[in-house]
Order: sequence, then structure tokens, then C-alpha cells
Amino acid sequence: MQLNTIKPAEGAKHAKRRVGRGIGSGLGKTAGRGHKGQKSRSGGYHKVGFEGGQMPLQRRLPKRGFKSTTLKFNAEVTLSELDRLGVAEVDLLVLKEAGLVRSLAKVVKVIKSGELTKAVKLTGIGATAGAKAAIEAAGGSIA
Repeated sequence: MQLNTIKPAEGAKHAKRRVGRGIGSGLGKTAGRGHKGQKSRSGGYHKVGFEGGQMPLQRRLPKRGFKSTTLKFNAEVTLSELDRLGVAEVDLLVLKEAGLVRSLAKVVKVIKSGELTKAVKLTGIGATAGAKAAIEAAGGSIA
């Protein structure tokens, strides 16, 4: 192989379509735009969702739902995750370092999912009623 013999693979390069360049090109005269109408004119088109004056679909359907912007600051941890963590005292910083909650999290709650065998002391972390009972049954506490 020499530098002067290198060329692209067969079919990799193709000529750009040049419209409006005479009869022989096959795309002369109307340049593939058909005859007359808004779509044939330069700069002529309608906005997205426009349905010719008919009430557009996105305005015919009712508004629905709401997404809270504060949800990204909330997080939850399961009992089985706390058990796997294997730390006696758990707070928000410990959970962030372990990668159990996002770095944005400000409010963390423990939910009853799985088993807890070790005694764990929670500080600055909430818990559901079931999770609280399971933590206290394992010998832990919530502060």
C-alpha cells in the first residue's frame, strides 16, 4: 500500500444532489418541489404542530400531571442496603460516600424492604413505621 493509491471504499462517497441545475440533471425546473403552493416557495413553511388552522392536537388534549422539581433532593434506602453497608452509625454523608444516595440528596428515608440483622444507629435520616420497627427490633435506634 502506498499513500498515493489510497482511496475510499466503493460506494462510500457519492455526489451531493444539486437541484435546479437544468433539465439534464433530472432535478431542474421545479427542483423536486412540485408545482406552486407553500411548500414550493423559498422560506415558506408552517410552524411545528400547525394543522391548517384546525385546533392542533396538543391544544385539543387536556393538560395533565405535574412533576415536582424538589423530587431530586429526596432519596430512599432499603433495610437490606443498610445491612450490606455494615456501618454502626449511619448519616447522610456515609450514604453518599457509599453511593447509596445521589450527591444532590438532602432528605433520606429508610423503607422496609429486605431484612436487617445488625444494629444500626441512624442520625438525620427518616424511616417509615415498618422500617423503624425493624431497626429497633434489630437493636438499632433512630435519632
